[in-house]
Amino acid sequence: MSNDTITSAALVVNAKSRKGQKLFKRACAAMSGLPYEVDAHAVEDPKDLEATVLSALAKKPDLLILGGGDGTVSGLVDLMVGHDVILGVLPLGTANSFARTLGIPLTIEGAVEVIRTGKPRRIDLGMIDGDYFANCAAMGISPKIAETVPHGLKKMLGKVGYLSWAAYQYLRFRPFTLIVGEGPTAVKIRVVEVRISNGPYHGGTELVDAAAVDSGEIVVQAVMGHVKRRLVQNWVSSVFRLQSRHEKVRDFRGKSLKINTIPPLPISIDGEVLARTPVTAKVAAGIIRVMAPA
Repeated sequence: MSNDTITSAALVVNAKSRKGQKLFKRACAAMSGLPYEVDAHAVEDPKDLEATVLSALAKKPDLLILGGGDGTVSGLVDLMVGHDVILGVLPLGTANSFARTLGIPLTIEGAVEVIRTGKPRRIDLGMIDGDYFANCAAMGISPKIAETVPHGLKKMLGKVGYLSWAAYQYLRFRPFTLIVGEGPTAVKIRVVEVRISNGPYHGGTELVDAAAVDSGEIVVQAVMGHVKRRLVQNWVSSVFRLQSRHEKVRDFRGKSLKINTIPPLPISIDGEVLARTPVTAKVAAGIIRVMAPA
């Protein structure tokens, strides 16, 4: 299907906040100039997202546009696998790592322009056991924060509340042991963070240079160390793109990698805690098409 044969599209926006509802209206206005009808849905309760996407897919649109953050896209991308539909991305989250990886502008109007003028690009998805994800899974402090952050703190205190909770969790956090592979060839190392990446961005920062959405491989990046300040050093050097970001970092890559930790740990997949070690990390090569800048 070439871009000019798109004749129908559906839009599903995670509009659980007041801001989300406002962004939905702006998105509809920006899309009114597209040369085809857009069947638009604002979903206020995230529990209804799956059902809304399934009913949109049942009408067999050529293009399904998902509006939300990385967690929204990752949580819904499973439903698109096996359907002959192109994914459109409307980045409405905080980090928007998946959109950054694809080179999609982070404004509504810019993202809609890519939907209008872009080209479908075939990309990989990552997998943790049977669960597809768009961008990045993590072990270490990220899932610890996501799993324990008090309900409503982020909403009430915004970024400040979230960061103070992150600082509190950092004080309680301990390095752990990562095991990649199995049997006599398994690699065992002491680490402070592990990223399972289908793309270079994680939390809106370019952390995993070796990962690409069309490489046909999954990259497991271990930030090695016995002390947790290694993690702070790695994040700071990554934010400022310093050469030192490659120090004490080890990448494993392949189509499928067995991963375990001592002790067993939760895994956050694009911000949502959805699995626990041990797991198998895999790549589903070229499994979906997404509208990307031409």
